[in-house]
Amino acid sequence: MQKSKGRSSFSLCLHFAFCILNFVLASGCAKPVVASAPTPPLDPVQQLSRDITEATLGPGVQRAAWGIVVHSLDRDERVFELNPHTLLVPASTAKLISLASAVDAVGWDYHFETTVRATAPIVDGVLRGDLIVVGSGDPSIGGRGGQGLAAWIDALKQRGLTRLEGRVIGDDDSVEEPRPQLAWAWDDLGYQTGALFGALNLNENRMTVTVIPGLSTAVQPVVDGGPESSSRALRNRVVTGPPGSIRLLWPEQRPGEPFLTIAGSIPAGESPAQMRVSVGNPTSWFANSFRQALIAGGIEVVGEAYDVDDVLRMPEWQTAEALYTRQSPALTEVARPLLKDSINLYGEAVLRLNAARGALATNDAALAGLRDRLTAWGVPSDAWQIVDGSGLSRRNAVAPEVLVAVLKKMYDPSKTDPWMTSLPIAGVDGTLANRMKGTPAENNVRAKTGTMSNIRTLAGYVQTRDGETLAFAMLANGFEGTGAAAIAALDRIAVRLASFSRRP
Repeated sequence: MQKSKGRSSFSLCLHFAFCILNFVLASGCAKPVVASAPTPPLDPVQQLSRDITEATLGPGVQRAAWGIVVHSLDRDERVFELNPHTLLVPASTAKLISLASAVDAVGWDYHFETTVRATAPIVDGVLRGDLIVVGSGDPSIGGRGGQGLAAWIDALKQRGLTRLEGRVIGDDDSVEEPRPQLAWAWDDLGYQTGALFGALNLNENRMTVTVIPGLSTAVQPVVDGGPESSSRALRNRVVTGPPGSIRLLWPEQRPGEPFLTIAGSIPAGESPAQMRVSVGNPTSWFANSFRQALIAGGIEVVGEAYDVDDVLRMPEWQTAEALYTRQSPALTEVARPLLKDSINLYGEAVLRLNAARGALATNDAALAGLRDRLTAWGVPSDAWQIVDGSGLSRRNAVAPEVLVAVLKKMYDPSKTDPWMTSLPIAGVDGTLANRMKGTPAENNVRAKTGTMSNIRTLAGYVQTRDGETLAFAMLANGFEGTGAAAIAALDRIAVRLASFSRRP
């Protein structure tokens, strides 16, 4: 017992000694611990760079290949860049390059012309010859950039025409034959976005197809292209689904097939569905539609409608009289549906204006002119590879710095010129009508969008909180998430630019 008690007293003494030592240390007799200095805050540009980088690493886009350039137009200073020289698929932001180069080639006041010619005189209201419609690539006839054929019919009536005993022929030889551009995906070609471009275009080379479901799953739906489809053969592969099932319809222009397949399912008992599809050969489409318009307008037509490539040229064609010439709206007006609505057909038409005067407006001739203009603007030839005017091809590759160079060249501080007024405005119109609402970017960001599967792009202008104007190009390729996630990342950056201030 004594031995154990002694050890217990010793332990108490040792514990008391440690308590005294801790008190001494706590009272400052020991060397004090120095606190680390606070990290200085980032300057505004550094913080902006960090925020942009963080947006590119968000959910759904962190695996993407990103290319971003932000340039101050007021200071002529690079504010931010991420892979500025990397070649990425631009999607529809390529339309900025097509339009800028076309303006440089022909000017904002350029008009496309389409002429109706007669191979014989009109005698007592009768034309005993052919009507030939000669096109030059106008994309606006019957589209968002221009009027339809009613004025044409009125003009021919004023010339006394009441009966055409010959044919209606579409002459598309001023532009290369309509065809898909290089590396267009075949499954795009049935949709209106994949409509082919030619010298003659009408209603943006799109038509409406109505699908009427059967009363039961045993009855196949009806696919009706209406009178418009006289030159567009349709194949029906739609089935009637059970009531309440999902409606899923799509067009397919399969390689090697002359007809357009309408496929999918529509529930029994549902109301008819309508879809916009491409018209196939735009020249045949134009000639047939013009013939129908003549008849509907009270002019009797005996002959059929033809693409010029399907008939022999006759000697009298050389002296065919011009009965009517239609001028398109100026390029200032054509630019609006091109940029605001991103119509691919307009992009192809505008690119062809780069071809040398007097030359056949082939895609190659247009690209040669484009190359000369970009070189003259100081854009390196290895910084871009463009193969079409719309951006639909995945063979297109552009460095973000190229888009910013174009934006710098075309910028108008007054924001009243056709370039600035044709760009979509965030939260207001065009392809940005429903984006960035309720943010500092609303009614501020003016930019061209780009959309393809696993690709989202945005390029244009924004005014910061300080009133500084920035040009920017943002390209995200190969992201792993949804398109909505990619758009959210792009918009997050655009909003951040709109709220940026250089003041701490």
